[in-house]
Amino acid sequence: MSRGKWKAPYVQNSLITKFFKKESALQNEIKTISRQSVIVPKFIGYTVQVHNGKTFSNLKITEEMVGHKLGEFSPTRKRFGFKKKKQK
Repeated sequence: MSRGKWKAPYVQNSLITKFFKKESALQNEIKTISRQSVIVPKFIGYTVQVHNGKTFSNLKITEEMVGHKLGEFSPTRKRFGFKKKKQK
């Protein structure tokens, strides 16, 4: 089920306070493990480091990302590729 239209988009409280602090605004980099938070227009232009379960991946927020969740842009699994067979 999706979130109700009458509710505001979910953004974790600690993430909001990081964006409104003067010190972190000057750094333009914010670290978070909140993958379920929705990207709001206030985040545009910032670099957010999103945790994927093992490491933090850098994510530059653009206008096209507004409305999506942070976790959509930080993959948690390795990409699979078939190995080529050796010629005998």
